[in-house]
Amino acid sequence: MEGTGDKRFIIIKRYFPIYLCALVLILGALFGWNLGKDGIPKGTKYFQVTADNGVTLHVLKTDPGNISFSSINDNVVRVGISGINGGFFWENQLLSIAVMDGMPVNGSPEEYGSGWFNVKYARGTMVYDRVTKMVSVQRASSVDDLSFTDATKFWAQGGVSMNLKDDSNWYRLAVNEEGLPFPDDERLRSGLAYDDDGKVYLVVTSTKCTAEKFRTAIKESIELENLSKAIFLDGDGSSQLLAGKVKLKGDDRAVVQMIVVNGE
Repeated sequence: MEGTGDKRFIIIKRYFPIYLCALVLILGALFGWNLGKDGIPKGTKYFQVTADNGVTLHVLKTDPGNISFSSINDNVVRVGISGINGGFFWENQLLSIAVMDGMPVNGSPEEYGSGWFNVKYARGTMVYDRVTKMVSVQRASSVDDLSFTDATKFWAQGGVSMNLKDDSNWYRLAVNEEGLPFPDDERLRSGLAYDDDGKVYLVVTSTKCTAEKFRTAIKESIELENLSKAIFLDGDGSSQLLAGKVKLKGDDRAVVQMIVVNGE
């Protein structure tokens, strides 16, 4: 029996490197299944564009079905997942709606700081209805104000309305009615937009700019005449993006929530 055991040990020892290599290859395939060669999730396009006003935009374009949310309490770049920062927050509490399929990402339904509310203001909130496959921007104070087909089949990300097709009133609506912070300061900016074909754009600047310059850059540089609606997200040091080798970490601060881009 000892001889049989020794033979088994020798066989295992001899073929162990082969087994290990096979395991590594399998895990590598599973880990990279939804990633392209450039590290960008499949079904998603990354591009960079500088508008005429000098604002440089970094953009992830994808289907809304590839979007999910995560509570990270860390910097987007350090987390190592493709996406951008989410809505407004204070310490570890979310001040913007962030809900996936009926569940807020940072706590329980109707709990303060969980992502169930746009705190203090009824604000522009982007909603994707998984049943109708439609994207919209709705002004809401909480998830209870939103319209969707099935409470378990939608996502909603709160921010501040950008009103891309209302040049006369967008500033008043964003600042006076929805409380956009520091609109006239030169700061890093983040936003979320969608076009008439239902594609979603996650946008972060590497240029400090006012809210007006950010909005203008988006209007003039992304899918001209096809862009429908957009919202401002949290900005300044919270403006963060990871797209393959492109890493924008803001001022290196931690954010409570991020918008994740998943592969197909």
